[in-house]
Amino acid sequence: MLPELNHEEILRYSRHLLIPEVGLEGQRKLKNSSALIVGTGGLGSPVSLYLAAAGVGRIGLVDYDVVDSSNLQRQIIHGTSTIGKLKVDSAKTKLLDLNPDIQVEVYNEPFTSENALRIAQEYDIILDGTDNFPTRYLTNDVAVFLGKPNVYASIFRFDGQVSVFYAKEGPCYRCLFPEPPPPGLVPSCAEGGVLGVLPGTVGTLQATEALKVLLGIGEPLIGKLLLYNALDMSFDFVKLKKNPNCRVCGPNADIKELIDYEEFCGVPGHDHEDGSAGAGFDITAKELSESMQTNHLKLLDVREPHELQISALPNAVNIPLGQLAGRLAELNSADDMVVFCKGGTRSARALELLASAGFKKVKNLKGGINAWAKEVDTNLPVY
Repeated sequence: MLPELNHEEILRYSRHLLIPEVGLEGQRKLKNSSALIVGTGGLGSPVSLYLAAAGVGRIGLVDYDVVDSSNLQRQIIHGTSTIGKLKVDSAKTKLLDLNPDIQVEVYNEPFTSENALRIAQEYDIILDGTDNFPTRYLTNDVAVFLGKPNVYASIFRFDGQVSVFYAKEGPCYRCLFPEPPPPGLVPSCAEGGVLGVLPGTVGTLQATEALKVLLGIGEPLIGKLLLYNALDMSFDFVKLKKNPNCRVCGPNADIKELIDYEEFCGVPGHDHEDGSAGAGFDITAKELSESMQTNHLKLLDVREPHELQISALPNAVNIPLGQLAGRLAELNSADDMVVFCKGGTRSARALELLASAGFKKVKNLKGGINAWAKEVDTNLPVY
């Protein structure tokens, strides 16, 4: 039996009640429904705000990060007053202020193969607000195994994608992308950036799809991928079909349980630049500063040229990571070299490329130029 609405709720949701496709019964459906949002960042912000405002009765938030000032350009559920606080707690406070009649559950932990089924099984629908491939594949597989719809979205610079992957009625994410891209091929938002308003546009579309599924109205994006470009304000659609050879939702699926998704994708399950190439390959900012006093080191900056306007190290050679393979002849393998980028992730990939080409005397600046700005030259900005 659906829960009743009290007088205050009838007033709060009155604009919904006036819509024939929603009405009183639809609003009672929403009050009785639950949604799990994986990620409380750029996409999770508008998604959770609008689902809370719409009256979804129970909302789960999964994240394990803290609010950083660099988040506030796009993650509008947080604010300056919550910098340093857990994102799930910051988001919960905002959601309950917006709508105290709903229930908000928080999971301050990474979404992993060990806990994902336990967390997700209590919810009617899953919304993917993640920013990395391991968690994206994990979220898809969890939704398939539990028979739940997965409202997917992704963003990068000026582009966004939205779809509803629901294996009972159409394709899943793996039907579209059976294998992840090679590590390093697709830059993260931390590396490539994102227009601040983009997750608002895309996240609102994602919330719309979730409400349509929960209410059972309209035509959700099942079997369709929406492509959005903010620069030319274009919306395109790609029809998707179920892959009969899908390893998770196909008739002969051979993946029956959750796997190691970081190993499968070859990248960490987060979007942070951890800035390390591994033991023996890293040099810290302080170590580099000391070494530069006595040794002649070649500094190789693999960031994009426009990043040099933000911060730069004197005498560093700039060869963007994407051009490095074709410009190796410009470098001397006999040089003692330190490679750096913004946070250390791109330079770690550059080190692998250089090592495979025979460069033996190369180190990665752990934490990148941002670590240098924090530990050595505080006159440089951190970005």
